[in-house]
Amino acid sequence: MASQGTQGGTTTHHRTCCLCEAMCGLQIDVDAQAGRVKAIRGDDADSFSQGYICPKAVALQDLHEDPDRLRKPLRRDGSSFTEVSWDAALDDIASRVVALQAAHGKDAMGLYVGNPIAHSYSGLLYGQLLADTLGSKNRYSANSVDALPHLLVAFLMFGHQALLPVPDLDRVQHLLVLGANPVVSNGSVMSAPGMPARLKALRARGGKLIVIDPRRSETAELADQHHFIKPGTDALLLLGLLHTLFDEKLARPGRLDGFSDGLAEVRALALKFSPERVAPRVGIAAPAIRGLARDLAASPAGAVYGRLGVSVQEHGALACWLINVVNVVTGNLDRVGGVMFTRPAVDGLGVARRLGIAGEFAAHRSRVRGLPAFTGEFPVAVLGEEMDTPGPGQLRGLITFAGNPVLSAPNGPRIERALAKLELMVSIDIYRNETTRHAHYILPPVSPLERDHFDLVLSLLTVRNVTRYSEPLFTPPPGARHDWEILNDLGERIERRRGLRGLLRRGLHRVMGALGPTGVIDLALRAGPYGLRRGPGGLSLQKLREAPHGVDLGALEPMLPARLQNATRRIQLAPRELVADAARLEALLATGPGALSLIGRRHLRSNNSWMHNVQRLVKGPERCTLLMHPSDAAARGFTTGQKVRVTSRVGTLEAPLEISDEVMSGVVSLPHGWGHARTGMQLGVATAHAGVSLNDVTDELRVDALAGTAAVTNLPVEVTAAT
Repeated sequence: MASQGTQGGTTTHHRTCCLCEAMCGLQIDVDAQAGRVKAIRGDDADSFSQGYICPKAVALQDLHEDPDRLRKPLRRDGSSFTEVSWDAALDDIASRVVALQAAHGKDAMGLYVGNPIAHSYSGLLYGQLLADTLGSKNRYSANSVDALPHLLVAFLMFGHQALLPVPDLDRVQHLLVLGANPVVSNGSVMSAPGMPARLKALRARGGKLIVIDPRRSETAELADQHHFIKPGTDALLLLGLLHTLFDEKLARPGRLDGFSDGLAEVRALALKFSPERVAPRVGIAAPAIRGLARDLAASPAGAVYGRLGVSVQEHGALACWLINVVNVVTGNLDRVGGVMFTRPAVDGLGVARRLGIAGEFAAHRSRVRGLPAFTGEFPVAVLGEEMDTPGPGQLRGLITFAGNPVLSAPNGPRIERALAKLELMVSIDIYRNETTRHAHYILPPVSPLERDHFDLVLSLLTVRNVTRYSEPLFTPPPGARHDWEILNDLGERIERRRGLRGLLRRGLHRVMGALGPTGVIDLALRAGPYGLRRGPGGLSLQKLREAPHGVDLGALEPMLPARLQNATRRIQLAPRELVADAARLEALLATGPGALSLIGRRHLRSNNSWMHNVQRLVKGPERCTLLMHPSDAAARGFTTGQKVRVTSRVGTLEAPLEISDEVMSGVVSLPHGWGHARTGMQLGVATAHAGVSLNDVTDELRVDALAGTAAVTNLPVEVTAAT
């Protein structure tokens, strides 16, 4: 156990919260004698969060002490689970993986990774190592129900999927937000603790905050303007903005024009979509669309930011592309106060290259439906069909790592039926949940407070360059294993059973096991932009250990064109894949309002499906309710509190109704991540606050035709009274 000071039997520790993208600094008081957490609060001296925390941070204690958290490996025998030793579990799994792949090919064994791995640098590093050992094309992650369009667009425009521009939030003067609720998310794909204060500061310095969303969200409540938009039409709105910029000669890319290709193609496309033409479909009046474009163009430092609502729709890649295009055309990309790129302590782009994570798109396609792979992963929308469709190449075995696709992937019931039929399923997870209850083995890593922490991925997305390393708060109990130890040991045992064919990779696993994740990250820090090239004072792991409140590396700075990763070192404004895909927008214009449109929403006390077993986060009024506009409720004779049935092509669910004008007419909203009323789980609190799963009705056949991303928003549904 590492400490930063002891007084009166209380030891005080400083570390980063690892429960969301905000990266808040924590001060944790521990009873030194009992070895238990006494209090968790914000670290006022933290270089980034400066004392801010959200309610989730205090739940770190609950997660660590949760009696339902698994401490030892489990083997499923029928419907019951039995504790087994690590050696017995890993040996049997390795033997079965090798036998399965020998009988049916490498692609018969798959890997699914959930988004909590973004908060485990060791899981990221060694998870890639296990994926390479498996050698299967059947790889999946939560990215394809989350950030895939942002990543794809970054790859096509800038040359690398991790080259994601973020708003220079503390200096921006005009922030236009589409399909995002940063007050609740703390800035997803824009890490910024204390978002409410930062947005209020924007307005206090004379700036403007404008929110475009089908729901009047918590962020919209702080905004100067909020415009309702019909779900799924963000790309049309952005083209209307671009049309205005070109038509009224407001386009001023400035220095970006010197290293950008495709401006003429973008202009030709935008001029087909005038505000007057798109307004009826978008639901925002043409004068308002023109006003949005003029205000953005007039600002000395503006930024357009979009998040989940723009990415998980049928035109998500187009919307993410056009956000970047607007930022370029207005000269706001790579400009102070605009959207900028980080310079992290560990260059994630270089690490990705060394791990073999090269950007590629559609190099291979899924077996059944032919959806494209991106950076070696298939969209999770095909996971169910790849498991339950017989024939050569059928997915017969699966390893899930900190993921819960039954609740997080479209058409969850199809996935859970398919999981129950797998020849081998292994879950690396701390809970027996909706997904892992189907596993033949569950392998639990240590708790978040028993491992160290370094933000490898999220440092690429911060609104200010910062870095921090956190020591483990507690020493794991004897026999417990870290996620990287599980991954590395399993990979080595698989290679051992392959004999001579696995000799080289077995040696790699041994080297990585000896080095450990701290050894890897120390080398990466020293090789990074603040490391050895800065001389003896450069960053190293030891330097970060000596700075428990983190290290501020300075404000974001212009970095283009040097930071571009493509061969030309030029921004590709009009990638052929995206320009061709824009033809689909004509059909979108031609469609009219149909059934009710279902969208998701998020709560500050929730983080997908894995925080609902914490009593302090689920107590209070029921949050898993269906929001409906008063006019839609009146037309159906509904009243607040009654139970209603939501029906889509793939299924039905029943939820209590909440009537509110915070959603626009024609739209209903249900939060994501609930649905804990399944048998065979070991989640006492979550089961008592079960709610219903949005993904019981989302349709795996509704995808972004270009990216393959699941279109889990703007889902057509019928809502009737429950019987």
